[in-house]
Amino acid sequence: MENRLIYFAVTNDLSYDQRMIRSCKTLATAGYQVKLIGRLKNTSLPTKQRSFEQVRLSCYFQKGKLFYLEYNLRLLFFLLFQKAGLMVAVDLDTLWAVSWAARLRRLPHAYDAHEYFSEVPEVVGRPKVQQFWEWTARRLVPKTVFSYTVCESLAKIFQQKYHKPFTCIRNVPHQKAYPEVGKAEPPVLLYQGALNEGRGLPELLTALQSMEDIELWLAGEGDCSNALREQSKALKLDEKVRFLGYVLPEDLPRLTRRATIGLNLLENKGLNYYYSLANKTFDYIMAEVPAIHMNFPEYRLLNEEFQTGLLIEDLEADTIVQAVRSLLEDPSTYQRLKNNCRKAKAVLNWSQESEKLLALFQKNYPL
Repeated sequence: MENRLIYFAVTNDLSYDQRMIRSCKTLATAGYQVKLIGRLKNTSLPTKQRSFEQVRLSCYFQKGKLFYLEYNLRLLFFLLFQKAGLMVAVDLDTLWAVSWAARLRRLPHAYDAHEYFSEVPEVVGRPKVQQFWEWTARRLVPKTVFSYTVCESLAKIFQQKYHKPFTCIRNVPHQKAYPEVGKAEPPVLLYQGALNEGRGLPELLTALQSMEDIELWLAGEGDCSNALREQSKALKLDEKVRFLGYVLPEDLPRLTRRATIGLNLLENKGLNYYYSLANKTFDYIMAEVPAIHMNFPEYRLLNEEFQTGLLIEDLEADTIVQAVRSLLEDPSTYQRLKNNCRKAKAVLNWSQESEKLLALFQKNYPL
């Protein structure tokens, strides 16, 4: 039987999207013919050879309303002239194009919600923009053949709002032997991910002033990159803060393994962050690096079960400093959390989660 075609559409440039790389590879290995469609930026690296096809669409506009409009139009026309298959919109910012292409061609389409898009910090506080994305979700999500998202909290919320079943497929990494590398000296606090609003990064830099003999590594870039570099310079933290820029997924394990403490600090600004369960959570566990998270629902549930890190209530500098010191100054607690990471990664890994993804696709779009 000819392989079934699946088209995934995202707005990023493909190179750093670990979730989509894992998902596409899993489906391709199972026998599907997979195409991942993304965006070509001026800074995009060449795509790596993978078991699925990768396509990038070039846009004149790089951000804002005009970018979303242009990208969806380009994506729509691209999908209209491809071979028939299942189309999957990843987040609301691709759902218009995917929905219209599927409707015009009478094809099935699905929705993969990586975020609570109408509740991201960039949208909260902009009522008209927020209303547009929420209207988009109410109008288009119920028309999908099936939908899934990244955690149980969001699955329940979306199911209630859009009267559509949502399956939880978590952003867990592959279980693998991480490289045996020595821990960096002095101790390293590691943040990996987008340097965007609401990630607790300005507060983290402020707290770093009160922590001696500690380095902070920031692996990623984002809308706040320049502001954070300026803040670091203004606070005279240049010797303590390393901006590592974008790091490829295959290079992250060695970097994460060298860290002493992982960081996942989020401002309670919008429900997207409050109900998040970030990729980095599981990357830290897989590298056996105890981490500091916010005391939000998904992190609280995870820590109640596995106890792999500390939870904090707010982003006050004293709170952050106290949490870091409690790990660095109490070797027994640190080792206990590290041991718990080792146990947790036997459960929280892609070999377990990928079975749920395959079952979902095989039920709704069988080979």
